[in-house]
Amino acid sequence: MPSSASHRPVTVALVDDYDVVLKGLAHLFDDYRDRVVVAEIDANMMVAEPVDVVLYDTFAQPESDHQQIAELIDNPRAHHVVVYTWNLQPQLIDAARRMGVHGYLSKTLPAAELVAAIEAVNAGEIVISDQRGRAASALGLDWPGRREGITDRESEILALITQGRSNADIAQLTVLSPNTVKSYIRSVYRKIGATSRVEAVLYGVRHGFAPDTHRIEHWLGGP
Repeated sequence: MPSSASHRPVTVALVDDYDVVLKGLAHLFDDYRDRVVVAEIDANMMVAEPVDVVLYDTFAQPESDHQQIAELIDNPRAHHVVVYTWNLQPQLIDAARRMGVHGYLSKTLPAAELVAAIEAVNAGEIVISDQRGRAASALGLDWPGRREGITDRESEILALITQGRSNADIAQLTVLSPNTVKSYIRSVYRKIGATSRVEAVLYGVRHGFAPDTHRIEHWLGGP
């Protein structure tokens, strides 16, 4: 992978439905603005301006049905599309590759490696992380409830519950077994003091687990 940009920085749009997730991701590039510039942060909105790379963060997103990924690939303003995820199951990667994504990157990548991977994608390479299974997130990432001790995966499960997803939906979307989903639900219920799904949804709505609808342009001096 290239270690530095030979010309202008790569312009990147960040896509997810949660502002806090995207802002945490955007800050990973703070020390690399000479190489990668965050041009747009799109929560629940389509990319509005031409960008070199769209980084699709899969937090609480429908990764397994690929609908939003397909929409990004079909968007002429998105020159390259990269999935940024904890889930690197071969079937997800293969399906996304057939659709035309240019990268499938692990959320465990340190910032320097993420920047290098984005540069490589922009130079025409297909970059797929080789990590399997689930590991801790890269330093600097954020998610709803992190400061309250809710883990990244518990947060994702609670966000999907807040969206009105059933346990079966959550298992499909996160590529987890139904029993694993139930275990995460029990754990997050204990942490938020919920005894029912209705209480969990109310907590989620009040504490930032509902999707946002927002666009941040010109992030920290971007174009």
